Amino acid sequence: MCAEVVVLRLGHRKGRDPRITTHLGLVARAFGANRFILAGDEDDELFSGLQSVSESFGGRLLTEHTEKPMKWLKEFTKNGTAVHLTMYGLPFRQVVPSLSTDQPLCVVVGGAKVPRQVYDICRHNLAVGNQPHSEVAALALFLDSFIEDVPQFADARLSIEPNARGKSVLDRDESE
Repeated sequence: MCAEVVVLRLGHRKGRDPRITTHLGLVARAFGANRFILAGDEDDELFSGLQSVSESFGGRLLTEHTEKPMKWLKEFTKNGTAVHLTMYGLPFRQVVPSLSTDQPLCVVVGGAKVPRQVYDICRHNLAVGNQPHSEVAALALFLDSFIEDVPQFADARLSIEPNARGKSVLDRDESE
């Protein structure tokens, strides 16, 4: 497991992007990221929704907003590695095996317009494919390749029991 995995979401627009950004946060949490940093519009409602999921399904995803994402990213890279997910990058499967798990990793996921600086600040610009695609899919594929085991959340109140047909949700509070 990596020392720390942080997802930095650039360019969030509160009135336009809440569903995509929420899904980025959900993927980050489910695949074991420790922090979710939001750049762009502040969105306490989005953070509240992610916190609610953690309270029900376990785990802990720290959330914060940054007014200055380039400054934040430059500071992060002093002690960690930043990768940028972009359709213009190198094939991610070729690079993931060389990524260190001994230092923090920041996965940068863009929005409508990614500042040119991001390509220069990040050590790696990676693509899950060189065609237009969903940033949620890119994050899920990358994290699935980088993080060896999807975390199991011991503190979950609700847990899903795998089921070939139907839905089985176990509620720890109801079984006590």
